[in-house]
Amino acid sequence: MDVIPDADVEATEAVEGVFLTQGAVGEETSIQRFVIEPGEKVPEHDHHHEQIGVVTEGTATFVVDGEDLVVEPGDTYVIPGGEPHAALNRGDETVVGYDIFAPPRANPDWQD
Repeated sequence: MDVIPDADVEATEAVEGVFLTQGAVGEETSIQRFVIEPGEKVPEHDHHHEQIGVVTEGTATFVVDGEDLVVEPGDTYVIPGGEPHAALNRGDETVVGYDIFAPPRANPDWQD
């Protein structure tokens, strides 16, 4: 068993105001914490990974096919692989959550 202490992992600013912290990476899945500051967004992108997540703080708005989907603390979601999506923080509170990817995804390729 591998344990990844949170204090040992540094967050990366993937895009302005969006921070990702890579957690455990297994053979079939990985987990990543995300933080989206108020007024910031993850640009539209897609990837082959299935993405399942939960918002723990704040309210996130995901945009899929032009539709706004609001995700509040405790809500979970699934984004199928290959589906274009964006995430926005339209509120005054920082959004924090966790995403699980299958297969594992260490870093998003859209941050370059």
